[in-house]
Amino acid sequence: MGELLRDGLQFLATISRSRAALAAEILFLRKQLAYYEDHRIRPRPLRDASRLCLLFWSRLFEERIADELSLKLGIYVSPRTIRKYWPQLPGMGSGRRRTPSPAWKTFVRNHAQGIVACDFLVVVTARFRILFVFVALEIGSRRILHCNVTAHPTAEWTLQQLRDAIPSDHPYQFLIHDRDTIFSSEWDAQVKSTFGLRVWRTPVRAPHANAYCERLMGTVRRACLDFMIPLHERQLRGTLRSWVTHYNKGRPHSSLGPGTPEPTPTRRLSELHPRHRLPRDCRITVEDILGGLHHEYQLEKCVA
Repeated sequence: MGELLRDGLQFLATISRSRAALAAEILFLRKQLAYYEDHRIRPRPLRDASRLCLLFWSRLFEERIADELSLKLGIYVSPRTIRKYWPQLPGMGSGRRRTPSPAWKTFVRNHAQGIVACDFLVVVTARFRILFVFVALEIGSRRILHCNVTAHPTAEWTLQQLRDAIPSDHPYQFLIHDRDTIFSSEWDAQVKSTFGLRVWRTPVRAPHANAYCERLMGTVRRACLDFMIPLHERQLRGTLRSWVTHYNKGRPHSSLGPGTPEPTPTRRLSELHPRHRLPRDCRITVEDILGGLHHEYQLEKCVA
């Protein structure tokens, strides 16, 4: 409080001075800061009292800028917005100034065709046995590359699943996964040496960094696992195999146009009839998936 009081008295003495004297002092201080920057003189660490004083006095001119914008330009912003865009002096603060990197969402969108994401989900059987489901997803096409089940996931088993999912002549560049204990630093090094992929580990408690794979895990539960209790590992593996085929070839995705991750060479109804009516020589067939849990509809020619 003593430092704040001393600065307050100095502020009262300053406002009584002429504008020419204030302009000269400001110019002198700017020259002094430029000298410190040219000679790379690092400032001393601030004390708590100094931080409190800087915070208090900064609010005065930040609110003044906001008032100027609102009164003269009709732009209503808060002092927090002013502080967000307040220019920072290069070379000041901790370390050198960094250039802002693109947003993670933009990066994933620009490199979606070359990104593979993987994750685990847990399933409990009818006998209360815990099984682990490994899923690998191609971000660009939303195609599930591989899916398998095990009761004892290890680093070697997980690496083998990637070998089964990713061919030797793959076009991928990045692999995204969370911070599960299976994905150790040694495992990442093996992935890089085996597949030539750059591994991205998501931050702690940041599921949005692996949003596509996390959403796929929710889809697996809502569209498949929530409607069944597997008896054993073999049944769960067979069920997921059927559902993955339906997901890749028969389930439409709005983000794809809509479309399917693995497009099938079938003609659209609009190509068969211009008025979007069912042709007389065609009929709709229905295929039950997982005992009628899902259905796939197709248009085929009637047998004469």
